[in-house]
Amino acid sequence: MTTAERKERRGFASMSAEKQREIASKGGRAAHEKGTAHEWTADEARNAGRKGGQVSRGGRGRLVVPADGAAPATQAVAEGAAENRAE
Repeated sequence: MTTAERKERRGFASMSAEKQREIASKGGRAAHEKGTAHEWTADEARNAGRKGGQVSRGGRGRLVVPADGAAPATQAVAEGAAENRAE
């Protein structure tokens, strides 16, 4: 298959967003009626939100910049370069 050829959208992908929502909504209602739908507790929802936040920023947390304004990696490189000049 070359890059000039495009796959046609099929199934769910070919439907409008409104139609997709309508079908998904019916599935959700059916699951609740059947009793197999998952209902989130406050703790489960809190933990899921926390995990999503960690994933969205790579699990590293926020970048902490020292008071002098230099980024930690930049500061280490600058210090290494200064040591090399002193030798």
